[in-house]
Amino acid sequence: MGGTGYGFYRVTIFLAMFVGYTLYYFNRKTFSFVMPSVMEEIELDKDDLGLITSSQTAAYAISKFISGVLSDQMSARWLFSIGLFSVGAVNVLFSWSSTVPMFAGLWFLNGLGQGLGWPPCGKVLRKWYEPSQFGTWWAVLSCSMNLAGGLGPIVAAVMAHSYSWRTTLSCSGMICMAISALCLLFIRNEPSDVGLPNIQPAAKKGKGGSSTESTLKEFLLSPYLWLLSVAFLMVFGVKTACTDWGQLYLIQEKGQSVLIGSSYMSALEVGGLVGSIAAGYLSDKAVARQGLRTYGNPRHGLLISMMVGMFVSMYLFRVTVSPDPKDVPVWMEALHPVSVLTGLSEQEVSGFSLGALFGFSSCGPIALIGVIASESAPSNYCGTSHAIVALMANVGGFLAGLPFSTIAKHYSWDMAFWVAEVICAVTTVGYFLLRNIRTKMGSVPKKVD
Repeated sequence: MGGTGYGFYRVTIFLAMFVGYTLYYFNRKTFSFVMPSVMEEIELDKDDLGLITSSQTAAYAISKFISGVLSDQMSARWLFSIGLFSVGAVNVLFSWSSTVPMFAGLWFLNGLGQGLGWPPCGKVLRKWYEPSQFGTWWAVLSCSMNLAGGLGPIVAAVMAHSYSWRTTLSCSGMICMAISALCLLFIRNEPSDVGLPNIQPAAKKGKGGSSTESTLKEFLLSPYLWLLSVAFLMVFGVKTACTDWGQLYLIQEKGQSVLIGSSYMSALEVGGLVGSIAAGYLSDKAVARQGLRTYGNPRHGLLISMMVGMFVSMYLFRVTVSPDPKDVPVWMEALHPVSVLTGLSEQEVSGFSLGALFGFSSCGPIALIGVIASESAPSNYCGTSHAIVALMANVGGFLAGLPFSTIAKHYSWDMAFWVAEVICAVTTVGYFLLRNIRTKMGSVPKKVD
């Protein structure tokens, strides 16, 4: 499968999706990037800002689910390009607006367009890469978000300072619209579109001409789909809780400085980037050795190990960071050489280390569950499979907001993070016990069973 034809198309298709999704993510965050400049020109209070950003979040959750289903019914290439074009057009219109209702309405439309981005990417990756490569390229493609998130604020700030926030949004939107045309030109849904044999065999016809592809009912009744969904809800919910509230917990409950809080958050993002790529690459090695089976999945070992890492890093985060700088646990004394080298205290080095460990351990499972959901589903429902588990992840993200903060309000941050630990532990144990469940969703030919 590694012939010249495949190599050329894989490179061009992947680059088109990487550039395209980088622009998707940048244009998802442009309002946040230029918010200070907007507020200098237009009077906006916190409720206005919340309305604008929340309208996009709600639309994105709805659209991503619908897009996952649509990617199984229509051309992923067209879906991705249409979404990118619409996101760019909305940004241009946003740059012409000046009222809160228009801002909220347009940012809702931005969220609808944003949801059309990732599901087609997963569909195209599965069609063009073997199972032993799928996880790695999924993880590398997801780095487009880190790239946009890292460079975006700098680019937007420079543009807004040199020109204006309106010019920034207008330029980014027009670039989106132009690149969407290139994506439509270079992306191909599957190898057969360019005269190459498909990596996945076409569905065979049974007696009487009936297809052996799974029906929607068979797919939805697969227990493994719902095991993945529950696991994703828990993992993403816990990760979101630590991302959203970790810095506040360190400062308010543990009496740490803003420097320690910010170092924890920065390290979490760096660790997450490394964890996603490592999870994809290492689990692909397991697939290459063992192959995909009907029962169990070669990626399970790494998935469960990283979930254990989540629990351990959360436990150490909660019990070892102390308001008293003299209260240094034994294990943290090993960080003394690093402390001397960097000029930071053991507590500060500890915050950075635990943040990196949690980021590595939490982003790995998030990447793996998305990969497993797509590759375990029948080829005619792989987009729908990812849409369902992603929707459950969004539910977990919602629960990490108000319900989690309510526990902290009535008890303490320490109690809230203890609850998150317990959820993580129970999820890990449950997944370990069910690791050899039938992982092939939908119908499976008897000779395969």
